[in-house]
Amino acid sequence: MEDQLTGNATKFCKDCGEKINAKAEICPKCGVRQEVVRTGGKSKIAAGLFGIFLGGLGIHKFYLGQIGWGIVYLIFCWTAIPELVGFIEGIIYLTMSDEAFAAKYGK
Repeated sequence: MEDQLTGNATKFCKDCGEKINAKAEICPKCGVRQEVVRTGGKSKIAAGLFGIFLGGLGIHKFYLGQIGWGIVYLIFCWTAIPELVGFIEGIIYLTMSDEAFAAKYGK
C-alpha cells in the first residue's frame, strides 16, 4: 500500500491498526514490534506446484537450489518413488507458513 500524500509504502500496525511506514520495525503510536517477513525470493506456491505436478523429475528441487537432490530425482524418475515423494513435498511446501518456508529455503 502507498500513502497518497507522501508516496511512501505503508502498512497497518498489527496491534493498534495505525497506518505506519512499511519498513517500520516498531509502531510509533503503540510501541509494538512489527513482524518482518523475509521471503528470500523463492515462491512457496511455485515450489509446491512444481513438487505436485513435476516432482517425479525433481523440478521443485532444482527450483529451490538443491541441485544434487534434483539429479537424484532425475536418476530415479523411472520409478514411482520420486513422484510420490515430490507430491508429498509439494503439499508440505503449500501448507508451510511463509516465515518457515523463507527460513528453510530462502537465500
